Amino acid sequence: MDPPGYNCFVDRDKMDAAVQDLGPKELSCTELQELKQLARQGYWARSYALRGKVYQRLIRDIPCRTVTPDASVYSDIVGKIVGKHSTSSLPLPEFVDNTQVPSYCLNPRGEGAVRKILLCIANQFPDVSFCPALPAVVALLLHYSADEAQCFESACRVLACNDPSRKLVDQSFLAFESSCMTFGDLVNKYCQAAHKLMVAVSEDVLQVYADWQRWLFGELPLSYFARVFDVFLVEGYKVLYRVALAILKFFHKVRAGQPLESDSVKQDIRAFVRDIAKTVSPEKLLEKAFAIRLFSRKEIQLLQMANEKALKQKGITVKQKRQFVHLAVHAENFHSEIVSVKEMRDIWSWVPERFALCQPLLLFSSLQHGYSLTRFYFQCEGHEPTLLLIKTTQKEVCGAYLSTDWSERNKFGGKVGFFGTGECFVFRLQPEVQRYEWVVIKHPELTKPMSLEVPAALSPPCRPVSSDPADRLSPFLAARHFNLPSKTESMFMAGGNDCLIIGGGGGQALYIDGDLNRGRTGHCDTFNNQPLCSENFLIAAVEAWGFQDPDTQ
Repeated sequence: MDPPGYNCFVDRDKMDAAVQDLGPKELSCTELQELKQLARQGYWARSYALRGKVYQRLIRDIPCRTVTPDASVYSDIVGKIVGKHSTSSLPLPEFVDNTQVPSYCLNPRGEGAVRKILLCIANQFPDVSFCPALPAVVALLLHYSADEAQCFESACRVLACNDPSRKLVDQSFLAFESSCMTFGDLVNKYCQAAHKLMVAVSEDVLQVYADWQRWLFGELPLSYFARVFDVFLVEGYKVLYRVALAILKFFHKVRAGQPLESDSVKQDIRAFVRDIAKTVSPEKLLEKAFAIRLFSRKEIQLLQMANEKALKQKGITVKQKRQFVHLAVHAENFHSEIVSVKEMRDIWSWVPERFALCQPLLLFSSLQHGYSLTRFYFQCEGHEPTLLLIKTTQKEVCGAYLSTDWSERNKFGGKVGFFGTGECFVFRLQPEVQRYEWVVIKHPELTKPMSLEVPAALSPPCRPVSSDPADRLSPFLAARHFNLPSKTESMFMAGGNDCLIIGGGGGQALYIDGDLNRGRTGHCDTFNNQPLCSENFLIAAVEAWGFQDPDTQ
């Protein structure tokens, strides 16, 4: 058998130990669906030569802007940019944020070539201001390139992709940070056990999730990263979210019963990813990744746009350099009659990431403002979202995260009508912590997303959604965007002069009377929840909290 066609940048001894070139030699299919299946199955993963051919084909087919630097450009500029520097001492471009170049079985010449290519990319793409994933991409592509110039051209095509539906790599701090927030949102929804562990052991869980791209672009061993990249080139950015979620699920499975320290959890996850071969094969990792039921690429895109919008409102710009933007609940500024700082931080870890950037702002307290639902509405109107907290006379604590301004109730002419979106959830804190989300999130088979253009006459009562996609603040949209089996799954929140209701259909998750004196809780179709406390309860205290941008304090 002919030896694999390793180029001059690869350490042959390391590669011979890492790869057995036993796979097929050709790939004839052209249909996208078949390519997806072959990529996920690892059809070309066991053939070093075939993988190189497939990469060149897939990258050649990336739709790019008209003027994209090619191999000839590299030949023209590399000498001028690198100069007389030794390749081992070449500085990395600022946009990679001091990211280490993964070795990926490269020899010293190969590692130096990665630095040269990155510097030339920086010269040709001045608009790329933050891209810590790029060293790993270049290092992998160098394996399957005839020379530096071809690798440069391939990497440039990845960066120059101009298909708005086919995002490949983040190229600004704004895009990177919103991706981290989006990953946090997805963990919160789809990896709740792992999320609970992260919240328990980390001072700032958002900073743990900000590391998610490093798990993939740097810590994963070559054989794993290449398998992920196989699928990524075919299916795009959503693959990265899926694999990172799968990594977190496996980490939780292995480490849930072991002690974790808050100051080392990021390092623990990195070490786990580096040694992932001890836990799971590449095939099992991808199998787990694609077994996670996520919404469509479009839905994830909407969530990412919403997070970008929130960051822009905080003053984060495309050109901005990396900085600490996440904020936890500040102990010195927080006081509640119902929950502790730790409990509020737990609740804060559940809310959408774009609001987790904010500080809690006390809007209403029954102990300060009196036991009046009218006063409750007056204090809360104009704020979206809000957090409702209830403490019973039995010292039970429960509540709800409510996505929509309470002023929406006025559209029903004094009658009780439901509104809100699927981001609403209910929870209890005492005697045990439990959160209940919209039933559609847990059971997407109940529905399927509809076209965003839905006649108003067909819509259940809910908050209208702007025609601007960036204003749709979540993939978990208003109920009008889902083909639900009945309206009971969209009964999020309702209010009248005599009562306040959260959740409906077969019962109510929370019902509070107009005097804020008595309440009841039970199973409802909207959240499929258990009673949040004693089914009929007397209220000791009620609080409503808003979300305040710290820049306005």
